[in-house]
Amino acid sequence: MGKDKFLKGALVLTIAGLLVKVLGSVNRILLSRMLGGEGIGLYQMAYPVYLLMLSICSAGVPVAVSIIVAEKVAKEDYAGAHRIFKVTMRLMGAFGLLFALTLYGLAGVLVQSGIIRDPRVYPALLVLTPAVFFSSILASFRGYFQGYQMMVPPAVSQILEQFVRVMTMILLAWWMLPYGLTWAAAGAAFGTVPGGLTGLVVLTFFYRRAARQWQAQINTQVRQTVESTRQIARRLILLAIPSSCANLLIPVTSAIDMVLVPNALGAAGFAVAAATTLFGYLSGMAQPLMMLASIPTTSLTLSLVPAVSEAFTLNRPDEVRRQIAFALKICLLIVLPAAVGMAVLAAPISGSLYGTLKAAPVIAHLAPSIVFLGIYQVTTGALQGIGKTAVPMWNMFAGSLVKAIAVWYLTSQAWLNILGAAWASNINFFVVACLNLFFLRRNSIAFPWREGVRILAASLLMGAGAAGVLHLLAGSGLVLRLCAGMVVSIIIYVVTIALMRIVTAEECRRIPLIGRLLHK
Repeated sequence: MGKDKFLKGALVLTIAGLLVKVLGSVNRILLSRMLGGEGIGLYQMAYPVYLLMLSICSAGVPVAVSIIVAEKVAKEDYAGAHRIFKVTMRLMGAFGLLFALTLYGLAGVLVQSGIIRDPRVYPALLVLTPAVFFSSILASFRGYFQGYQMMVPPAVSQILEQFVRVMTMILLAWWMLPYGLTWAAAGAAFGTVPGGLTGLVVLTFFYRRAARQWQAQINTQVRQTVESTRQIARRLILLAIPSSCANLLIPVTSAIDMVLVPNALGAAGFAVAAATTLFGYLSGMAQPLMMLASIPTTSLTLSLVPAVSEAFTLNRPDEVRRQIAFALKICLLIVLPAAVGMAVLAAPISGSLYGTLKAAPVIAHLAPSIVFLGIYQVTTGALQGIGKTAVPMWNMFAGSLVKAIAVWYLTSQAWLNILGAAWASNINFFVVACLNLFFLRRNSIAFPWREGVRILAASLLMGAGAAGVLHLLAGSGLVLRLCAGMVVSIIIYVVTIALMRIVTAEECRRIPLIGRLLHK
């Protein structure tokens, strides 16, 4: 895959990811206003358990399938690529059913044992179980399309899945609210089920449309060695397990927060309702903004893995290094200004989006996580593409251990309380990003430090401009301050990047859709 195609794939997934996150943000805002911090806290105690279960079951499957399919396509073994898909579908159907039943059985154990401190979370956990099955099947489809570098079908399915999910969540939460926050949170959680089913229907449609083209390729290819089902399943599992574990970073850290943060706040002297509300500020208000900023880097990673895997399979080390270096540069161009902007504009963001300023300190203190998470995501994709799938897994385990220690120690300090949990996340993402960079360096792939410093300087200048706007508009409304701060920030950042010539003319030309216009 050439650099242009890699960027186009990343752009398609980024646009889809942004639309998905915008829908999710609208949903989060409406639910926050409808359910308040306590209701959102109940939902956020259930959803990470679902994410953790789904991640254990299938998080590494799209990456594993895309790696193997990209290798097969590079060798023009289209029949082998299709056989990979069929075997994966059978495996994920079985695993999806198994883990759905596991979540159903674990729900009561988690509540009765006190691991989940608030028993009102139980109904929300139960209604999430069917979604595990649908999402597991979805993982097979997405990996197959990504291996062929066909990013439109996964993108469309994500958008429609999220639309149905959001509509169902809002309607059911509103309908169940008169029965109490317990059932309103459960209604919101159930929206994941019809959403997953919709995504599955959409990808099945695209698969049937492309089946004729794939069959024609299979009919005209040179006959190659056919792998047995056992061989395929073994390689899938060997790739998927470390990839899945590496992708567990967000679900695992969310689960750590879910278990430890409310209890640490309790140890600091906060009552159950107050601890749940503070937890809602972190997990329901601040963390979604962090994840919104990570959409482009997630898309970069998904597009980078098959690109690097193909170049690595064809023994093109220079192309591997160029693609990884370019992806890291794009990552820094996105995450550094996003982190600075989130920190500076935390108050108007909190007030405008959530109707409260109480989440602003958490939002500001969590901002550094954007940078470290983005670097971790891209470097994870790079390591997976060059066959080092186990490295991010072990790095994630090390980071999670550091996170657990930090979140308990810092959050249990009454003067820090929920801000301690935010800084525990910063420490966690910093550790895993540094470990990934260390192992990339051992494989002769360097981090663009010089360009990173220049991008950081442009971002800090942008942040100073945004702070100045907030100061000048101190007596104005929050929405006006937010919009003005964002517009000025974008202008300052783009102009500074251009004046410092951080992006070369050739890189500018390669930007999909608008690159040639900007180059002129």
